[in-house]
Amino acid sequence: MTFTADINVMPLKELLDPQGKAVMSGLKNLGMGQVQDVRIGKHITLQIEAASKEEAHQIAESACQKLLANQVMEYFEVHIQ
Repeated sequence: MTFTADINVMPLKELLDPQGKAVMSGLKNLGMGQVQDVRIGKHITLQIEAASKEEAHQIAESACQKLLANQVMEYFEVHIQ
């Protein structure tokens, strides 16, 4: 069975996000002062062949831990469809 893993990788909340700060500054310059905070991350989609949703989740989580996310600076969330 084929499952789709949607993965969001974001910088840890305790760390500065220079990209987010630059976008925030740009939005304020464009008159969009209502925006209070910006965090920039990555969205990754994997197509996974697995016997069950749980197995697909384990595979996606392993990919994040080993390659897709730097756990020193980022956290990740995995959603299987």
